[in-house]
Amino acid sequence: MLVARELTKTYRSGDTLITVLHAVSFSIAARAFVAIVGPSGSGKTTLLGLLAGLDAPTSGTVLLDGTDLGPLSEDARARLRGEKVGFVFQNFQLIPTLTAAENVQVPLELRGTSGARTHSRELLDRVGLADRAHHYPAQLSGGEQQRVALARAFANAPRVLFADEPTGNLDSDTGERIISLIESLNRDAGSTVVLVTHDPALANRAGRIIRLSDGAVVDDSGIAS
Repeated sequence: MLVARELTKTYRSGDTLITVLHAVSFSIAARAFVAIVGPSGSGKTTLLGLLAGLDAPTSGTVLLDGTDLGPLSEDARARLRGEKVGFVFQNFQLIPTLTAAENVQVPLELRGTSGARTHSRELLDRVGLADRAHHYPAQLSGGEQQRVALARAFANAPRVLFADEPTGNLDSDTGERIISLIESLNRDAGSTVVLVTHDPALANRAGRIIRLSDGAVVDDSGIAS
């Protein structure tokens, strides 16, 4: 489902060239549940953005479901994400002027899905928020906002779900509910899940763990420590 080949990402800061990722390579099978772990500054979020096509590498290749992201234009990458990718951010990224239901409807309407309004309500019901459909993000708790974000990510039945610290701002009980929802998407819908986390307990819920340090893969053993 995902192939990373010699991914390198550099940034220029004044006269200094900073390398965030160094020739990272691995492949991830369809239906896998993979956690990317490592200390702050190790390149986890940068790697996730490259795998999802949110950013382009300085060098190297990403294949997403057989498609090389490199030659694609920004618009073409956006279309591919709309068709195959769901993304859950730590800070939720909901549109503040839209209700919960409307936030979930956005990807459905962009794809021209018929019955988008009904489907958005069904998705909110799945994450336990049917009674909050008309509420705006500012009227929802952090856990409720994250569940809306998950419902939105589920909307297009993504082939791959990327999650960046999906429980980082949540209490333990709410975080457990969020991870159970992500596990259900992986188990029941067959979506490949790739998440970044600093939490070893959460990482150990995954079937595979890729550990980064200083922008390089240092372990790919499947055990968080």
